[in-house]
Amino acid sequence: MNRVVLEFYEKPGCINNRKQKALLQAAGFELNVHNLLKQPWQAADLKRFFEGLPLPQWFNASAPRIKQEKIKPFLLTEQEALAEMVEDPLLIRRPLIAYGDLKQAGFDLNTWLPLLEQSDVKAPEVPNDIETCPRQSRDVGGCGG
Repeated sequence: MNRVVLEFYEKPGCINNRKQKALLQAAGFELNVHNLLKQPWQAADLKRFFEGLPLPQWFNASAPRIKQEKIKPFLLTEQEALAEMVEDPLLIRRPLIAYGDLKQAGFDLNTWLPLLEQSDVKAPEVPNDIETCPRQSRDVGGCGG
């Protein structure tokens, strides 16, 4: 099997990011894990992860500023959205995953499986919702985005 190393940008401690990493590793990927919150983002670089997604889907719906309606993604221009995310990375939809020029926000294992050369790769079973914070439904207020 060829060695495929994905760049994986996460919020450390995020339950779903932990599950997503485990699924990618079970499929045969190696991961180079980065702290999404500490990354020195530039708007142009960040935008490449969102190609093809409607602007509201660029955002982490669990981010405190969105839940408190201090930010309303559907009212922002692309430039405003990217500026807000550069300033407050909690707003960025997670994970961000990259392999060369292929970049994605959010988690879709099927995007990455074709990178593995072996034809007998059996994709791990993915839970129905592996992006929404499971703590969001509890009374603890989520994990802070």
